[in-house]
Amino acid sequence: MTPTLGNGKICYVEMPANDVQRSAEFYQKVFGWKIRKRGDGATAFDDGVGEVSGTWVTGRPPATTPGLLIYIMVDSVAATIDTLIAHGGEIVQPIGADAPEITARFRDPAGNILGLYQEPL
Repeated sequence: MTPTLGNGKICYVEMPANDVQRSAEFYQKVFGWKIRKRGDGATAFDDGVGEVSGTWVTGRPPATTPGLLIYIMVDSVAATIDTLIAHGGEIVQPIGADAPEITARFRDPAGNILGLYQEPL
């Protein structure tokens, strides 16, 4: 599948990481992201639907407080919470805080805070 190309599309994300391999394994196991090596040897990812790519970068502090907050869409926030905790993530805002939206926020193994979003049925 080829990603959608267009003016204004968010296309690439650089995520701070202390341990790139650990972060890559976390996002692969929790969200099904495809992990790959770029031409320069850096570890990169493609999101679960092949629309957004990115890489992990060292030497930057993690995004530990929400300023710009990225949400990852999931089929079930509740099931994803269980999976991310099992792989070293931590919940920092439980389901229900943004009701009626189905969201939660988590801290990844590097300390970055991101959100989970479930499309209402």
